[in-house]
This record gives sequence, C-alpha cells and structure tokens, in this order.
Amino acid sequence: MIDYHEISGQTLLGVDYGAKVIGLAMYKVGIEPFPMPFDRIIVSKVSDPIEELKRIVNDEVIDRVIFGLPFLTDGKESTMTHKIKSAGEKLAAAISPIPLNFQDETLSSYEAEERMKNDPRYNFKVDLQKIDALAASIIIEQFLQEQIVKNDS
Repeated sequence: MIDYHEISGQTLLGVDYGAKVIGLAMYKVGIEPFPMPFDRIIVSKVSDPIEELKRIVNDEVIDRVIFGLPFLTDGKESTMTHKIKSAGEKLAAAISPIPLNFQDETLSSYEAEERMKNDPRYNFKVDLQKIDALAASIIIEQFLQEQIVKNDS
C-alpha cells in the first residue's frame, strides 16, 4: 500500500507489456489532470525491450513504473501472467532503486477499445496504432484508484 501523498508530484510510467507491442503512458501525479498515452514500443524493432524501457525511464526522469499484469477474468494467473511478471521483475532490477508496482490490468485493452469507440479524438473507431498506449494510461488510472481506495479505508 502506498500513501497517495508519497506519490504526489511523481512522474509515473504506465506499461502495457505485450509480446508484440508495449504500450506506454505517463502521468505527473497532482500536476496533470489525467494519465496520457505516451508511446509504444514495437518489440520486433528493438534488440531488448527491457533495455528500451530502461532508457525511457532514464530519459523521461520517471519516478515510478506501473507495470500491468494480466490475469484471467476469474483472477487466476495464466502463462502470459507469468511471462509478463518475469519481464516486470527484470525491468525492476534494471531500474532499481526506482520502484516498480504491478497492477492488475485485466480487461484494460477491452476498456481502451470501448473508450475509443466513444471518443471523437479517435473518430469513434478502434485505432490499433494507439490502443496499447491508451491501455497503459488505464493501468495508471486503475493503480491510482486502488491507492486512493486503500488509503481511505
């Protein structure tokens, strides 16, 4: 559990880690109104996705990484959960002492699709070029909502 005041003013990087595309979003807590899609990494175009993420963390002066972790809809772990958790642990070691928090991202891509279908910024269509970064911004939103709920209880 993290105190919301502890992360106030920090720059968060949301990561929607996929086998083909890694979506990224950023958010300055308490400064910007909401997390914004930032970029995406095409896994086949980089030699090492973890090194590329480490470079982004350093270049963008990130204070904390929120790393999406997919679970099955019943809450159980899948093979993909284990693969992505392993990648997150490698990234955590590579960027230490910058903290990395795992966040349940179940259905974040589905939610991103629904938002795109209802948003004029995306012409009310699913944009596959931008969906992963939007999913990463949803991962940050979910992380913040959980932290606020936990701190209020």
